[in-house]
Amino acid sequence: MADPTTYRPRPGEIPLDPGVYRFRDAHGRVIYVGKAKSLRPRLSSYFQDLAALHPRTATMVTSAASVEWTVVRTEVEALALEYSWIKEFDPRFNVKYRDDKSYPFLAVTMGEEFPRAQVMRGAKRRGTRYFGPYGHAWAIRETLDLLLRVFPIRTCSAGVFKRAAASGRPCLLGYIDKCSAPCVGRVTAEEHRAIAEDFCDFMSGDTSRFSKRLEARMREAATNLEFEEAARLRDDLTAMRKALEKQAVVLGDATDADVFALADDDLEAAVQVFHVRGGRIRGQRGWVVEKESEDLPLLIEHLLQQVYGDVDQENGDRHAVPREVLVPILPADREAVVSWLSGLRGSAVSVRVPQRGDKRSLMETVRRNAEQSLTRHKVARAGDLTLRSQALKELQDYLGLAEAPLRIEGYDVSHVQGTNVVASMVVFEDGLARKGEYRRFIVRGANGSGGANGHHAADSESGPESGTEAGAVDDTAAMREVLTRRFRRYLEEAEGIGDLDLATGVEPGDDATASPAGGSVGGVGPVVDADAGADDDRASGPIDPATGRPRRFAYPPSLVVVDGGLPQVNAAQAVLDELGIEEVALVGLAKRLEEVWLPRTEYPVILPRTSEGLYLLQRLRDEAHRFAITFHRQRRSKAMTASQLDGVPGLGAARQRALLRHFGSVKRLRAAAAEDIMAVPGIGPALAAAIVAHLSEGGPAQPAVSLTTGEILE
Repeated sequence: MADPTTYRPRPGEIPLDPGVYRFRDAHGRVIYVGKAKSLRPRLSSYFQDLAALHPRTATMVTSAASVEWTVVRTEVEALALEYSWIKEFDPRFNVKYRDDKSYPFLAVTMGEEFPRAQVMRGAKRRGTRYFGPYGHAWAIRETLDLLLRVFPIRTCSAGVFKRAAASGRPCLLGYIDKCSAPCVGRVTAEEHRAIAEDFCDFMSGDTSRFSKRLEARMREAATNLEFEEAARLRDDLTAMRKALEKQAVVLGDATDADVFALADDDLEAAVQVFHVRGGRIRGQRGWVVEKESEDLPLLIEHLLQQVYGDVDQENGDRHAVPREVLVPILPADREAVVSWLSGLRGSAVSVRVPQRGDKRSLMETVRRNAEQSLTRHKVARAGDLTLRSQALKELQDYLGLAEAPLRIEGYDVSHVQGTNVVASMVVFEDGLARKGEYRRFIVRGANGSGGANGHHAADSESGPESGTEAGAVDDTAAMREVLTRRFRRYLEEAEGIGDLDLATGVEPGDDATASPAGGSVGGVGPVVDADAGADDDRASGPIDPATGRPRRFAYPPSLVVVDGGLPQVNAAQAVLDELGIEEVALVGLAKRLEEVWLPRTEYPVILPRTSEGLYLLQRLRDEAHRFAITFHRQRRSKAMTASQLDGVPGLGAARQRALLRHFGSVKRLRAAAAEDIMAVPGIGPALAAAIVAHLSEGGPAQPAVSLTTGEILE
């Protein structure tokens, strides 16, 4: 690993002009290419404190041994040169756009003497016009078969073409008028090229000109009583219209645009683009890319370089650049990108973010495709048995474990300024999520109130002292409480004691662990999650023969992962030490730099950015965060719509609304006598007495919230 200070150029040596720079390793290989409006500040930013750099950038500067630069005149030249060097050197640290599938294109080899239409995949070739990409090769062949009636372009291979020319007989397509047969001289090379150019114009979106021309010729033939010719032209026109109908009309104004959208997480981004020509979707394409930083505008700029960098201006491929490029975020250097694309097209190109209307709606559709693409990519990666085994083996090696961690538990805490504090426990077994094993915790804090505010804490899930004012509970204390409850319960389950449910604070015989709706009455409840595989505790462990109840924490994990750095890890390790648990390994995953912390260590363990072990830890951490924040939102939503009347037995939502309509506020209701309350329809003597007793014990009046509108009533 090189020290960046050994090859750092002096600031006065670096020019302020726009340019392109290259980092090389000790063997002289180019490992990164970048561009800058001004080289001096950009290059200086790479030589700051390594802790302040993005992990991928820090790895790059420590892998490099030298840096060099080339000054250019304009930012547009820098953009073009950067793309050329990326194509030439294929640097390992530049963003790699991997197609999420191998897309076929309809290609016309305009560089040949007799252009040929064919299905083509892979790298683009110079002198060839491309249309698409299409979802399937059969879709190209179907479209091409329809259009050969109107544009009888050559589709045969070079071998078939030479054999037909040698024998003087065309192939079958020539006999059925789906090829103009230039191989036997039916048309000249110039005439055949004109057919190919018309075909390319039609595929580029200029469709009305050809349909009008065919219709005019058909009417002329019918006027001249040439009915066979008119019938043939009618069939050609029908074939052309069928080819157009196969492409969905999404924009009614004959728009030519490429619509980009992306979905991303901390590590990767999925990009999708719809190619719209003449208001119709002519193709779709997608990539999955590793994010080198959080700079999405820079990612968009590199994406546009990738998509349009191969445009061949000399061979009339300007149609590959549309009049409009619609993006979710403007590229980092918008002016340079617009100038570059306009130069490729030969006319003005607009790069913008659609704000409303049909184009905005279409971008939302593209974004949903990108989200699905990212999900498929992650599922495929997570479902690969080989990669899962590799991830577990890497964790064993990097963390120094005696065996691969087949069961991993992840914990996360969620709250808003110390209120409504909750935590989550998620379980991965053999690298896959076991959602039936997920658990949720309501953190009570030192006084048992869970950090709830005022009367909002007074619901059935808050513990024995809910309703008292509580201070904020910090993440470290919350994590300590949660792990203590979880592993103390494990020890009791393992020893077969089972005489106290520490998670809920109720006796086993009370049967209060699961509410009828599948919710929790205690500190730990069953999974209530749309993705979960179980709706009660019965799926999570063996049955205790003494009580007949499931042992929810009978299995210890091989590895515990907490969300946070060294303070959280040390607090968690202190819990395990207090309980005498030595067989469970513990790590923390710090989010900013993705560092893996072991207890009581001075420095973190840095797993490679592409490590499957790191990817598994990140998935576990993200799932724990998702599960915790979902539960927190449920709790917060419930607290925000609570009322002083919620705890009155027999007083439902309808009667609460009737009382508030009659009295106007809880304050006036509190001052009312039982006889006045009985004047409200549906309120009898017993219920009125219960309301008076409840409000007299409730302390100071709290604002009431309308259950229908959510507005504060006083």
